[in-house]
Amino acid sequence: MRNAVVTPEGDRIRWVELPGQEPARVYVHGLGASSPAYFTETAVHPLLAGRRSLLIDLLGHGISDRPTGFGYTLESHADALAEALTGAGVTGAELIAHSMGGSVAIVLAVRHPRLVSRLVLVDANLDPVPPTRLSGGSGDIASYSEQEFLAGGWEEIRDRAGAHWWSTMRLAGREALYRSAVHLAGGTVPTMRELLVGLRIPRTFLLPEGDRLPGTDALTAAGVSVVAIPDCGHNIMLDNPEAFASATAEALAAPPYRERSTPGERRTP
Repeated sequence: MRNAVVTPEGDRIRWVELPGQEPARVYVHGLGASSPAYFTETAVHPLLAGRRSLLIDLLGHGISDRPTGFGYTLESHADALAEALTGAGVTGAELIAHSMGGSVAIVLAVRHPRLVSRLVLVDANLDPVPPTRLSGGSGDIASYSEQEFLAGGWEEIRDRAGAHWWSTMRLAGREALYRSAVHLAGGTVPTMRELLVGLRIPRTFLLPEGDRLPGTDALTAAGVSVVAIPDCGHNIMLDNPEAFASATAEALAAPPYRERSTPGERRTP
């Protein structure tokens, strides 16, 4: 386990590091999750092993510190992650990022471009979602006020989340979980989708085969490779690790970014 101070108050981000060749690969988890729990199996898969790999927990989550005075916006998450990567001596990393982690990775690539050379987004959040009770995910948490959530709303979320998600969600600070969800649901300005389209690095978006990604044609026209993964739900790397490793390895082996003049096509590995 490694760590780096990422705030003026001395709060630390921590990660599990696997030795290997550079450039580094950085795995970033989603809301209420933890990168070692979600990515270890695929990070050591034969198709992906051999690179220096950082399975990193965002501030407020997993094995990282849980400051109650931190804002937990997507921008502040990205800046704290940038501090951790800089402290680790990482530049030009390949980011593999799930759900909220994908949103943070997009913002990181925009705000700290020297740190990111490629993005593999795993069913990431690209658009704001309305706060809606019983909707699941960030919108459900964001439907509470912070006072309501801390006073007992978190128990209702626990019961709706189920044992699997709660196994890592329970490690997150409650303020961290709430504020992260609110800012994820609110999104960024411009939106994460617009920021992603504007990036000039190789970008791949993985999603479950049974889901629909709005705006796929516009994404592929902007050079984003959209890949549908069979036999999985939102947690692609857990549900179908073989297909996830294959699609991720292919994305990471793709040639450097080039402008595309015609829309691509969504494909299935």
